[in-house]
Amino acid sequence: MSEKSASHLMLDDAIVAYYDELCTMTRRRGHAPATANDVVHELYVRLVDRRTSLEGKSSLRAFLRRACANLGIDRLRRDRFELKLFSGSEEEALAVASDIAAPDANIDLRRRLHILKTAIMEMSLQRRRVFLANRIGNLSSDEIAMRTGINRNMVDRHLRKAYLHCLDRLEDTV
Repeated sequence: MSEKSASHLMLDDAIVAYYDELCTMTRRRGHAPATANDVVHELYVRLVDRRTSLEGKSSLRAFLRRACANLGIDRLRRDRFELKLFSGSEEEALAVASDIAAPDANIDLRRRLHILKTAIMEMSLQRRRVFLANRIGNLSSDEIAMRTGINRNMVDRHLRKAYLHCLDRLEDTV
């Protein structure tokens, strides 16, 4: 018989022999009966998956009890974290900002971008330059006035009219 098979059989025999004891111990540590059974099952699955060698263990029963206790502690911590994580109301959840756009946000994005591009191209050359310098170049009204040679009030007027023009064109899409 191979080493893996012997270790696997030893684990099977140990879990069968100590199953009720492990479940009882886990329940005494604060778990519900169904959760205690889950913890013991998870212990078995983890030990089988890791192919942990049980050969050198001085007391297989003590090893299983300690491992089960540790898994039980992990389970309690995870349950508390999930309880805290999901404890808020739906209103609180909806109030949390999301970095991800709504799924329907990009449905007509190309159409709106085309409308916006057309609206920008409809502007006079001077107004378009002022608008793009502000929006794309991130220039302030004073910087635009200095670079274009027009006064600041005129720059602000161009920006105001450019925004209104774009909003007017985009009004049907919003």
